[in-house]
Amino acid sequence: MPLGSTQKLAFKGGATHGGGSCQVSVTYDKNPTPKSQFKVIHSIIGGCPAKNTEGNIGGDPNAADPDTYSFKVPDDLPTGQATLAWTWYNKVGNREIYMNCAPVTFTGGKSKRNESMVELRDQSAFDKLPDMFVANIQSISKYSTLDSKNVIFPDPGKSVDHFSVKPDDNDAPPASSGGSNDGSGGDSGAPPASGGQGPPPPPPAASASPSASPGVFAPTPSSGGSEAPSGTAAVPQPSSAPPSSGGNSSSAGGQTGPCSNEGEFSCLAGGASFQQCASGQWSVVQQVAEGTTCSPGSGTGMKIAAVAPAKRHVRFPRSHARRIHA
Repeated sequence: MPLGSTQKLAFKGGATHGGGSCQVSVTYDKNPTPKSQFKVIHSIIGGCPAKNTEGNIGGDPNAADPDTYSFKVPDDLPTGQATLAWTWYNKVGNREIYMNCAPVTFTGGKSKRNESMVELRDQSAFDKLPDMFVANIQSISKYSTLDSKNVIFPDPGKSVDHFSVKPDDNDAPPASSGGSNDGSGGDSGAPPASGGQGPPPPPPAASASPSASPGVFAPTPSSGGSEAPSGTAAVPQPSSAPPSSGGNSSSAGGQTGPCSNEGEFSCLAGGASFQQCASGQWSVVQQVAEGTTCSPGSGTGMKIAAVAPAKRHVRFPRSHARRIHA
């Protein structure tokens, strides 16, 4: 991914929750942790990941969303392997945060005689970027977003798109509990995956089900760069035992009915689909992201591995990601 280049941001799946606000951020940790420092390179206020919609846009979890976006990679960042993150605060529904990540390699930094000065300059440019905004997780942030409003980020950075319709009516800054945490990423404890204050209500039968991975970190890139990522996701490895929180087997091989271990994931046989225990019920069976597979078993996290080369342009499959409860 060349520095200074313009990149495409696209999504698939119909569960758009009325749009909302999104950010694109970067960390140079190849295996991010809760302490990783994510810096914002682009913010979208309103209309992300769908414009001019009051709810969900369709029933096909694999259909490409009609709206696409673009962002520019700053030309003064350090080169090398990094992790690109997309975070989303939905406009309607429960107050949550969704997050997907992808391994990238930044190339093409400006040539200078004094390489040490270049490195210092580029690191300084990265450090000056605003921290990734974090809200709706009471344990690490004092902020919460307002229902039916596109959140206005406290510090969106210099690269910002506004797609709100009637922003005076539809946009609002986050509410604050008055705590000491400022809602930024990095040392304040930005989550490695998406979270919230509770899962959304189950969609109606005709609505789209979540369409990809559960918001875990993407596999780390190989030594050859970002074109063929390999490795496993930075989440706890589940046990090989079958789901232990109740429910009955469905025709698709998953569990149905009540469950007791809130937040538990179950990767089904074959590694192509999974489900989660949410609000005391097993979710519908969902497909993992294209080009990845999960390790069959159950637990509080899933082991994810890449099975195909990454796309050239950045495409974040949008899903009801794993939620971190406050």
